[in-house]
Amino acid sequence: MQHYVMEREGYYQDVPVDVTIERFSSGPSVVKAFASGDVDVALFGITPAMVLVDKGIQASVLAANSRNGFKIMGTTELADLYDQEGAATFDRFEEDHDRTVRFGVPPDGSVPDIVLRYWIRADLDIGDVESAINTSKVPPAKAVQTIQSGDIDATIIQEPFATIIGRDDGFGDLAWSGNILDNHPVTVLFANQQVLDDSDVAVSLVEQHVAATELILDSPDAAAAHAASVIGSGVSEDLAETAMDSKASDFLSDPHAITEQAATMGEFVAKIGNIEQPVATENLFAFDPYDAIQE
Repeated sequence: MQHYVMEREGYYQDVPVDVTIERFSSGPSVVKAFASGDVDVALFGITPAMVLVDKGIQASVLAANSRNGFKIMGTTELADLYDQEGAATFDRFEEDHDRTVRFGVPPDGSVPDIVLRYWIRADLDIGDVESAINTSKVPPAKAVQTIQSGDIDATIIQEPFATIIGRDDGFGDLAWSGNILDNHPVTVLFANQQVLDDSDVAVSLVEQHVAATELILDSPDAAAAHAASVIGSGVSEDLAETAMDSKASDFLSDPHAITEQAATMGEFVAKIGNIEQPVATENLFAFDPYDAIQE
């Protein structure tokens, strides 16, 4: 959301270097581009940032973008069953249908992947994802079509796609990620060492990011219009405005506000083997640029 506002409001023009924008079709593709040095700054998930730092990439989080940003959604039958049975839903479903729940899942290591695994393994305590549900990789943009076609029973999805699914009477919410991992971070502003070493650029990027967050919070309809104009793909202003009212739309800039839950997520990411060990806060975050604009 911050990027949509920064682009449409012209905030990037106030950064003291030329800024070139490149959109990527998937999270893994932008992570790969960042790792190879093709981009200097990226807005993507906190867990890929952990993986890159764990692998020795010299980069840090400059600002938070969002938190609590996913809904676990399924057919009305599955949602009603979950309301009644809770963790026993998946065994009950298998008894009734002679198969496990078919779940559309995001790329391995992404934030929604980690949240889903935490929900299944730590929150519900029903085993690993691979044993509890039948998974298939479904990109977020295709989740709506895939669940509406009946190819999957459930998915974990962000806005505005959650709002699209929720408008159909055949589907409902099972869980909100903010109740699974309270105040967990989702996406961040992540910059390489070259940017970090240029304090004027780093501070300016964060300054524009904070301005964008303030616009999002003060004028959500305007921010929604910016988002709709950039996203396209059938996302109307009306849909974007509705999605902005969702509890899965929670935007911020302060990196200090996400450190505690980033550490909790890091411990789980290490536990399931995506990183060697949890990344220390001082290695993952660069607080100085944000703190400089608060003085």
